[in-house]
Amino acid sequence: MTNKKQVSKKVIVIGAGFAGLSAATTLAQKGFDVTLLEKNKDLGGRARKLVADGFTFDIGPSWYWMPEVFENYFSKFNTSVAKQYELIRLDPSYAIFFSKEEVMRVPANLNEFYQLFEKHEPGSSIQLKKFLKEAEYKYNVSMSDFVHKPSLSIFEFVDLRILNAALKMDLFKSISKYIHKHFKNKKLIQLLEFPVLFLGAKPNETPALYSMMNYADIVLGTWYPMGGMYKIIEAMVNVAKQQGVKIKSGENVEKINIENGIAKSVVSNGITIETDAVIAAADYHHVEQNLLEDKYRNYSEKYWKTRRMAPSCLMYYLGIDKKIEGLEHHNLFFDTSFDIHAEEIYDRPQWPSKPLFYSTCASKTDSSVAPEGMENLVLLIPIAVDLKDTEEMREKYFNIMMDRLEHLTGQPIKEHVIVKKSYAINNFKEDYNSFGGNAYGLANILRQTAILKPSLKNKKVNNLYYAGQMTVPGPGVPPSIISGQIAAKEIIKMFGVQSLVVSE
Repeated sequence: MTNKKQVSKKVIVIGAGFAGLSAATTLAQKGFDVTLLEKNKDLGGRARKLVADGFTFDIGPSWYWMPEVFENYFSKFNTSVAKQYELIRLDPSYAIFFSKEEVMRVPANLNEFYQLFEKHEPGSSIQLKKFLKEAEYKYNVSMSDFVHKPSLSIFEFVDLRILNAALKMDLFKSISKYIHKHFKNKKLIQLLEFPVLFLGAKPNETPALYSMMNYADIVLGTWYPMGGMYKIIEAMVNVAKQQGVKIKSGENVEKINIENGIAKSVVSNGITIETDAVIAAADYHHVEQNLLEDKYRNYSEKYWKTRRMAPSCLMYYLGIDKKIEGLEHHNLFFDTSFDIHAEEIYDRPQWPSKPLFYSTCASKTDSSVAPEGMENLVLLIPIAVDLKDTEEMREKYFNIMMDRLEHLTGQPIKEHVIVKKSYAINNFKEDYNSFGGNAYGLANILRQTAILKPSLKNKKVNNLYYAGQMTVPGPGVPPSIISGQIAAKEIIKMFGVQSLVVSE
């Protein structure tokens, strides 16, 4: 008698952040038997949430850029962003505090944005239109030709169309020089350089290619999913389950077992789970140095020590028992020197002397994240990795931020704090096994771009791949989603789409 039986290749995905969820769901849709193992009890990786006394805080990412990446992702599973969560465009996109007297509110409307530039630098709107046209070209080429490549070989880029485009992408020019070439006003320059903070390098070391982020910011806009960024995770988890992904939280993976260059199983919480392939969407350094024997690692500890890391950060999640006047949803505090702060992150790693900082006040947009009449406030300072992280140091910088915030907004705030939680280097290491306690992965400098990033594929283990912010395409939420898709597609190439087979 002949029976039809579903026989699918098994894949274990380690880490249930954006990359892991993306990889697992992509594979499950193609018929793979996918198990997703998450170390923490909560799913979402860096994008978890904190609920306390009626306040709901996004623990990690708070900026929603590149909306088409999310739309494209959900469309692959016959759904859409609109069916998963309510998305609104913020206007103003954000505010920049240069001083108590000068606050720049960045409009969502493009014509108003041109007027803002004209106000600060007459004639600059003409340069801005040229700048944005070039940024749009870089964005479109990157998103169509570059960002979805696994970057396993230089030959992926040996295509006349891609090579011609690369010549126009300003890979060998810094974004700082590129911006200064177009504009003279210091405040406008700071506005255009600020997205580099998300790329983890100084503007004079970041390729001008990344002016495409200005296109994402200014033209495509800053958005917000009502209920918070965790709504994206909830949607991705729901879609993953619909596709058949088995999700297990509280699973601390201790080892990947290799036989004859093949990953055969993983050990999680002392239990061995057999597999046909592995995607490690956890911290790349941790996986290499702690889950693999030395002979199966792509990179040595010496290699990792020579990598330029993006910053870590110190964050405070604050419940405020009143409304705060003058703040927008997103706020950048540029009332001190960007250059000095950057030096104290990258050149002379130390706790910053006069830090820039950022705040998000999601309750300005979303009444569900704070009790009525109150504010949900998150404060963030970018800092160097591997600093000594103590409660005393955290409290020092909390007071620095609060004093500046009160001065710049002209109102008492500290005495109205009723919820106060902090998060910094030690937490990143404990919760995510984060290398150096980094928050954003590797810095996007030229020597860590595309094929120069840590490889998506283990070179010594045939069926082990990596995904997430440490490998291609890079740091950030949209790149992490894409990274998971790229890794999944490599396994699909290896085994083919899984389907019904005949067995006796």
